[in-house]
Amino acid sequence: MRVENKKSRMFIAASIIIVGAVVLLFGIGLSMSLGAKSISLSTVFSSMFASKDNVDYQIVRDLRMPRAIAAALVGGFLAVSGAIMQGITRNPIAEPSIMGITQGATFTVAIAFSMRLNVGSFGLMIFAFLGASISGILVYFLSSRSIKGTDPVKLALAGTAIGTLLISLATATAMYFNLSQQLSFWIAGGLTTAKWQGVKLLGMVGVVGIISAVLLSPKITILSLGEEIAIGLGQKTNLIRLIGIVIVIVLCGASVSIAGNVAFVGLIVPQIVKGMVGPDYKYIIPCSLMLGAALVVYCDIAARMINQPYETPVGSLIALIGVPFFIYLVRKGDRV
Repeated sequence: MRVENKKSRMFIAASIIIVGAVVLLFGIGLSMSLGAKSISLSTVFSSMFASKDNVDYQIVRDLRMPRAIAAALVGGFLAVSGAIMQGITRNPIAEPSIMGITQGATFTVAIAFSMRLNVGSFGLMIFAFLGASISGILVYFLSSRSIKGTDPVKLALAGTAIGTLLISLATATAMYFNLSQQLSFWIAGGLTTAKWQGVKLLGMVGVVGIISAVLLSPKITILSLGEEIAIGLGQKTNLIRLIGIVIVIVLCGASVSIAGNVAFVGLIVPQIVKGMVGPDYKYIIPCSLMLGAALVVYCDIAARMINQPYETPVGSLIALIGVPFFIYLVRKGDRV
């Protein structure tokens, strides 16, 4: 019976990944086709292989393709980060924005703008890593004061408090240095600044983070069963949490440097995936990667199409889905 159940979960996980990949590829194609100037899918396809000096080809290759790929990477990374956070805290409402990590990255990016530094994509990523690291480590140690280790409830409370403080400081910084217009879209979350240089950096950093997450997934599964069970099975729970938070910092820092403060992806996707494939993070992490990527790609398309020729921040659209989902989870009161 247990073997059949395992095979069933493997089949469901494989189906999610395959169907998700098809949906994602179609979404990337749509993202490159739709916008202020509509471009046919056949032209989009041709632009990937031809090097003609054509305006449509240049729009696709230089503007829409990096943006679509960035949306997919950011969505996947944030969803995996949320899955890790929920596993190591055993809390269904844990995710990078609720834990203060994305807000920390956003705050240091705001500092970089206020200092008028022309740091480029790599520099912004370094600033985002720094902010995510500071907030992540601070939250971790604030919730690790007891001898028994990290308290999941304290982790969530500390993250919420630190995150609120840092996003408020980022907003205040933008107002004081007269950068409100420049930073408002960044704080709300968007992909208008996505360029090939940033996408390449995002991909390189993400590969390390995702591989590390997959390798850590069996230990996250054990930890998600309970502190006592994990310790009884010989797991170093605090070390697992620390490694998990480092992975989240890497993935979130890279994502924020490209897309700004995009929240709730890491809340919505892992919970949906867990309901379909069960509690094994060996399946949750790759499925979350695929569905998170698809979610942000399609939300980014909607952000461009709702109020043409203006753009709606993609973070705001995702929040419209995420806030009701968050309220539902809080009222449901279940524990992971």
